[in-house]
Amino acid sequence: MKKVGLLCGREFSFPPAFIERVKTLGAKDGVTAEFVKLGGTRMDEPAKYRVIVDRISHEVEYYRGYLKHAVLQGSYVINNPFWWTADDKFFNYCVAAKLGVAIPKTVLLPQKGYPKDVDINAESLHNLEYPIDWDALLDYVGRPAILKPYSGGGWKHVYKVHTKEELLAAYDQTSPYCMTLQEFIDFTQYVRCFTFGKTDILPVHYDPKDRRYIVDHEYLSSEIGERVVKDAQTINLALGYEMNTIEFAIQDGIPYAIDFLNPAPDFERDRITAFYFEQVVDRMARLVIDRALSGDVSNSWPRWEEMVGIKAGTQEGGIAGFTGAPKRKTQAAAAQSQSAPAQTPQKSPAPARTPAAPASTPAPASPSKSKIK
Repeated sequence: MKKVGLLCGREFSFPPAFIERVKTLGAKDGVTAEFVKLGGTRMDEPAKYRVIVDRISHEVEYYRGYLKHAVLQGSYVINNPFWWTADDKFFNYCVAAKLGVAIPKTVLLPQKGYPKDVDINAESLHNLEYPIDWDALLDYVGRPAILKPYSGGGWKHVYKVHTKEELLAAYDQTSPYCMTLQEFIDFTQYVRCFTFGKTDILPVHYDPKDRRYIVDHEYLSSEIGERVVKDAQTINLALGYEMNTIEFAIQDGIPYAIDFLNPAPDFERDRITAFYFEQVVDRMARLVIDRALSGDVSNSWPRWEEMVGIKAGTQEGGIAGFTGAPKRKTQAAAAQSQSAPAQTPQKSPAPARTPAAPASTPAPASPSKSKIK
């Protein structure tokens, strides 16, 4: 019996539905699912689970440590705990921009303040320029602008500013967080994409003002829909995320990727609608069953080094450089990843899906030809 473990926090609808769906769909192949249970982890403890779905370790440090150990012992973890620990939104923007994804102009800012238990004083910060040329930074990103954390989520500590005075007033409230200043996209459409296994993309009409999902299969034109899907696939392949949401703000026909570090996305039925809840439960269940049966752990590592052309640390069949990505089984597999970002050598457990509706509904205006990868 191959076990799938779910690690989660204050969730109510997704966990039981996901576990039951994995049991139902995986029974014929000997795959089952349960909540991960932990009570102290021994360093020589063998892997208990073939696959672990992680939705809480960003908030519980012990869980993150356990997951790294689980990878060492052979578990396939969604999402990769090593890369998730290292990642941040500013780096994401820089990588995606190099790969041709439309990104708002963004500046990484020095912190306003530091945690009280960290001994930081003026001598600690002699590498910082002072005073900061706030006008120049605003000239670069434009006015208005968005001030938001370089790592984080849930719309916390996000400010829209129109002037230097508003920027400084907002910035003064941000200690101890590191922040980014970003170009404001005056969007006419907004899309939040659920993503599964890197290339199975489900674009959804999302209202960021009321923070609600809208079932609308004709929301995107075919051209914009195809670009959203392609860019979302590129982002996930570069960053290695197999469970994620990617947000696009569309201005003048261009989808700008403005948020794509969401490795534990909201899956609650009441918030994502019953329709998309069914999609999420089914696709996540099929993804983990595939990984339990044939998952190659190298697939869970980011591939941005290869995709942006960094060659240092090249090994036969792949790259093991800054992010320590295991080498691919064959050189052909690595070459395929570089030449066609929308494809990976991982097997797909399911036929191609449309991005906003299951196969039984009319195809939406933005068809996806992707499979779970």
